[in-house]
Amino acid sequence: MSLRPFFPGSCKVAFHIKCDSTTMASAGQLSENERPRHRPFLIGVSGGTASGKSTVCAKIMELLGQNKVDHRQRKVVIVSQDSFYRVLTSDQKAKALKGQYNFDHPDAFDNELMYQTLKDIVEGKVVEVPTYDFVTHSRLQERITVYPADVVLFEGILVFYTQNVRDMFHMKLFVDTDSDVRLSRRVLRDMKRGRDLEQILSQYTTFVKPAFEEFCLPTKKYADVIIPRGVDNMVAINLIVQHIQDILNGDICKWQRASVTGHGRGVKRAISEQGDIPNGATNPAGKRVLMEPSSRPH
Repeated sequence: MSLRPFFPGSCKVAFHIKCDSTTMASAGQLSENERPRHRPFLIGVSGGTASGKSTVCAKIMELLGQNKVDHRQRKVVIVSQDSFYRVLTSDQKAKALKGQYNFDHPDAFDNELMYQTLKDIVEGKVVEVPTYDFVTHSRLQERITVYPADVVLFEGILVFYTQNVRDMFHMKLFVDTDSDVRLSRRVLRDMKRGRDLEQILSQYTTFVKPAFEEFCLPTKKYADVIIPRGVDNMVAINLIVQHIQDILNGDICKWQRASVTGHGRGVKRAISEQGDIPNGATNPAGKRVLMEPSSRPH
């Protein structure tokens, strides 16, 4: 079993948080117009197609109890990169319907719109996010309204690919799931959409797998946290949930001061000490591991 660092290198989270106790304490109780604008804590969630990114985000929302909160008052929200696929030309749409369009290439996304939308989110603005239909391969007229929140989860296969977007994240997660598992999930999902198995496999071998290896997998090096097995790894999910809860409670400010002054444990040490090493194995120096053994277009 390979050991994966939980927070490689220096603790990026502790030093990139803008603490404002007055805004955090009251944001969830105020109306949209009354809410003071503040910069939310932005978390990027990446990983290959069908790795479980959206499932991980949904589980985080569930454990925080945010999925039961009115969308105008949520302290944690999810935004998907899939919403920012470009509007296809008639020729591109014809290819897409035949499984011959590469949705896994960086150029398939409207990166300018994605960046501007994230910029507006970070500035505490109410934003309108496009809705993309993967059955008809078209952008719908309906849009999703995203209201200001304290924590924003932005998930997608290439959220770390473009530097100006990548640099906006205060914390970066990579969902690392076995390629065979991802392929089986994608086949089942696309068949439910009425697509032909041969077309699905052809698209996977022609576009999806090569694009993952060229564009998505190399961005794994930017991740602060790697989550093996996705939502099955509840040790990792629970640690992330606790970290987000600390942000919502304002406790992360105390962790930030402790890291700067040298007093207290700090984020890195606190997280690494919460998991047990199985079968009496020792934890090698410098390793922070997630120990517990063990879905849409991406």
